[in-house]
Amino acid sequence: MSAGKPIVVGVDGSESSTAAVAWAARTAAMRKTPLVLVSVVHVPAYYYSEPYLARGYGDDLMNAGRAHLDSAAVLAAQAVDGLAPVDISTKLHEGQIADTLLQYSDGATMIVLGSRGLGEFTGALMGSVTVAVSSHSTAPVAVVRGRTLDGRPPTEGPVVVGVDGSAVSEAAVAVAFEEAAARHATLVAVHVWSDVSVQPSLGATADDPHWSGIQSFEEAVLSERLAGWTERYPDVSVQRVVARDRPVRVLSEYAERAQLLVVGSQGRGGFKGMLLGSTSNALMRTADCPVLIVRPTDKA
Repeated sequence: MSAGKPIVVGVDGSESSTAAVAWAARTAAMRKTPLVLVSVVHVPAYYYSEPYLARGYGDDLMNAGRAHLDSAAVLAAQAVDGLAPVDISTKLHEGQIADTLLQYSDGATMIVLGSRGLGEFTGALMGSVTVAVSSHSTAPVAVVRGRTLDGRPPTEGPVVVGVDGSAVSEAAVAVAFEEAAARHATLVAVHVWSDVSVQPSLGATADDPHWSGIQSFEEAVLSERLAGWTERYPDVSVQRVVARDRPVRVLSEYAERAQLLVVGSQGRGGFKGMLLGSTSNALMRTADCPVLIVRPTDKA
């Protein structure tokens, strides 16, 4: 991610959007990047059968969008109080919100979305929009959700990254190290090597030679995936976790104490056309902290 590229956040005036703006502003300050606040209004097609109604309704939406942006700019400035100053700009568009935000993604450090919005007719950030942007954005997409303090996402705790042993997760690891360094946070690298829980009654105990051998192998895989990055970021403290369980369950547990969870959008076993994997999709909807979804690089 380039320091010259802005962080772009969708604004719709909802409580979820407010949390996203505060998180995006603080992230921009820590990463020393500009912040662009984007509001998109959408006039449903059937309104255009009555031009007068469409014009009046569109004007109302544009005025509401400007008001949302003005409030968001004030909130963003308040959120970075005590941190590095941030260049904040606002953009108002009429159109489809997912399409508009995707147009920003090529030139963005990341796109930031709230987990839910006010409704389709206000141009809000609904679940379908979040999935569409997360699936197709060329920039990482942060979905700000989970626990808050005074309406703001957590600022304490580690950055957690899911490492599945695939080349695709390399992009997520790279972003996670960068985020941990910017936040002066510990990085917890979680590698879950079995998607199926096996009961101890079937012989899958910790001291079973078969399973302990696999555990040692998977620990080596994780170390290999992190080796170059720990050298590049020597000041980032790294905690390694290797678990035999379901990825969503393990990552969800660590998200309860994290300030950010980073996952790849497609991992082990994913098809190239499946742009948002089941793990990232589930965590985007349920994790107790903001989730940063990283698309694989063209080389992955």
